[in-house]
Amino acid sequence: MLAKSRLQQVFIVHRLDRESSGLMMFARNESIQAALQQNWKSVTKKYFAVVEGALSNPQGTLKDHLVEGKSLMVHRVDKGGELAITHYRVLRRHGDKSLLELTLDTGRKNQIRVQLAALGHPIVGDRKYGARSDPVRRLALHSCELKFRHPVCGAAMEFRSALPDRLKPLIERS
Repeated sequence: MLAKSRLQQVFIVHRLDRESSGLMMFARNESIQAALQQNWKSVTKKYFAVVEGALSNPQGTLKDHLVEGKSLMVHRVDKGGELAITHYRVLRRHGDKSLLELTLDTGRKNQIRVQLAALGHPIVGDRKYGARSDPVRRLALHSCELKFRHPVCGAAMEFRSALPDRLKPLIERS
């Protein structure tokens, strides 16, 4: 029985914020998990986020130093902390909301949420980081793309996930 359970075991390669949706990567064994995690910085990670308001620049790069406080909130700091780099591009605006595509250079806890809130555009549904609206009763953050090289054969791998139907009404004209 033990052999069968080991064959069915999966290993988590990375994490998403609990309230987020989208792509996650799992490995079938610990050595592949370790190889993927070791090369995690080379993985392209993209997200969709619906944010409050209209950004003044249609694209840009956010660079901040982040620290997790005792209350488990992540904060921007002037000195110290972990560097967090996020590139954004506005894909669409509708009313008082904008759909962004975000590409991570780093992967810090709550990175996207903290940086967008600090920019004055919290993610819809993100009360923890200052959102005033929550029309779909969830965080409007979705992991939409992962691109990497397969750790064994070296083949280019690309996975995409569309914006969930539940989030589409936030940025579509009715």
